[in-house]
Amino acid sequence: MKTLLLLIGAALLSVAGLSLAARHRVAPSTVERAAEVPVLAGAAERLAAAIRIRTISAEDRADFDAAPFRALHAHLESAFPRAHATLRRETVGSHSLLYEWPGRDRTLKPILLAGHLDVVPVEAGTEREWQHHPFEGRIADGFVWGRGAIDNKSAVVGMLEAVEMLLAEGFQPARTVYLAYGHDEEVGGSGGAARIAALLKTRGVQLEMVMDEGGVIAERILPGTSRPVALVGIAEKGFVSIELSTLAQGGHSSLPPPATAVGILSAAVARLEQHPMRARFPGPTRQLFDRTAPHFPAVQRAVFSNLWLTAPLVLRRLEANPATNAMVRTTAAPTIFQAGTKDNVLPRYARAVVNFRILPGDTIASVLAYVRSTIADERVTVTIGGRFSAEPSPISPTGTAIFRTLAQGIRRVHPDAIVAPYLVAVATDARYYADLSSSVFRFLPLRLTSQDLARTHGANERIGIREYESAVRTYRQLLQDTAGG
Repeated sequence: MKTLLLLIGAALLSVAGLSLAARHRVAPSTVERAAEVPVLAGAAERLAAAIRIRTISAEDRADFDAAPFRALHAHLESAFPRAHATLRRETVGSHSLLYEWPGRDRTLKPILLAGHLDVVPVEAGTEREWQHHPFEGRIADGFVWGRGAIDNKSAVVGMLEAVEMLLAEGFQPARTVYLAYGHDEEVGGSGGAARIAALLKTRGVQLEMVMDEGGVIAERILPGTSRPVALVGIAEKGFVSIELSTLAQGGHSSLPPPATAVGILSAAVARLEQHPMRARFPGPTRQLFDRTAPHFPAVQRAVFSNLWLTAPLVLRRLEANPATNAMVRTTAAPTIFQAGTKDNVLPRYARAVVNFRILPGDTIASVLAYVRSTIADERVTVTIGGRFSAEPSPISPTGTAIFRTLAQGIRRVHPDAIVAPYLVAVATDARYYADLSSSVFRFLPLRLTSQDLARTHGANERIGIREYESAVRTYRQLLQDTAGG
C-alpha cells in the first residue's frame, strides 16, 4: 500500500509538476566558449613515456621500488623545460613532488592542483586480457594505452602540459599555484600527500582552492539526460574495514557441533548484507540532483525537483543499482573470509573483513555501533582492521566565488556539459588538504563513459588522444581563471 501511494503521488506530481518544474528550468548558459588553443606538439608521446615508467604502488614498504619514481621525476623535468625553469620543485616524503609557481600578488591565497605518481599493479593472470602491454605506453587507434592513462598520469602530465603552454604564452599567475603529486595515493597517501599538506601547514599556507582527482565529465552515465555531466566532487566518503572473528570448537569434521566457526561468521556477514545501513540523501547527492534535475524530461524533472515528496520512491530506485546505491548510503562489502586448512578438520578460528565506505553524516563510531547491534552475537569479536581508515571528508561549499569560477572555466571548454556537485565514493589524496582550505574539489577533466571508467584499475586502461588534449586545455583554462592573469 505504501508503494502504491508513493507511485500515485509521483504520478500526480508528474502532471501537476509540469508547471512546478518550469520554475526549475535553467536559462541558457551565457558563458563564452574559450578558443580551442592547440596543445603543444608531442603531448600524447610525453604521456605515453610517463606510462612506460612502472611507478607501481606497494602495500609493503619493503617492496617499494624507488628507481621508477626517480625515472619519472627525470622524465617530467626533461619533458617540461619551461615549467622546471620557472617553478620551484622540491621532493617531499622521499618521492613525492611539490611545485610552486609564485604569483604576482602575495596577498591572494594560493591554489593547489593535486595528482599522484603511483599506479596500481596489473593483477597477475590478466596480462593476456590487455590489447597492448600495460606498461608499453602504446599510441594506437587514437588512444594512449597503459596503466595510469586515466588514473592518474593523465592528470599529472596534463597539468604540466598546461603550465608549459601558459609559460610559452607569457602567462604569470596573480596568485601562487602549487602542483602536488603524491607517490603513494593508491596505498593511502600517508607518505606523500599527507606529508605535503603537513609541510604547507608548517609554512602557514592557507589555500583558496584545492583540486584533485575524483569526478569526471560523465558521458551517457546519468540517466535522464543525454548531456555530459561534469561531476565536481565536493566531498568523499569515509573508509573503514571492520574485522570480524570468532573462536569455536574444533575437531574432526565427522562430528560437527551445532555451530561451527565458519557458520557463526557466515551468519554474521549475512546479517550485515541483509540489513544495510539506512539510505538517505546526503548534501552532495541532493545538490547533484538539484543541479541536474532542470535538464531532465518533464516527468523526471518534476520528481527530482520535489524530493521533499518523492524521496522514498527515488531512494528505492537508487538502491537498486550499485553505482547509485553508493551515493545514498554507507555501503558494506565483505572482502576477506579466512578459515580452515583441511577439508576434514573443523577450524577453531574464522576471520572476515567487511569494508565500509561511509556516507557524510555517519562516522566510524556509528559504523562500529551498527555492526555490533546488527550482528548481535557475543561469539563474534568486532574490531577495526585494515591498513588505514578515514572519516568522511567535510563538504565543500558551492555558493562561493571560487566554485563559480571553477564551474565557469569547465563550461568554457565544455559548453555542452552540466556542472554538478558530486559525492566521491572512493578515497583520494584530497582529504589531506582539508585543514588548508574549505574549498577542496575532486575533478579530473576527462570525458569518460561507463566503459572507460571500468578500465580504471582494470584491463586495457586507455585515454583517447582527443580527450586527453581537451583535458590539457581544461587545466589551462582553470589555471587562467582560478589563478588570475
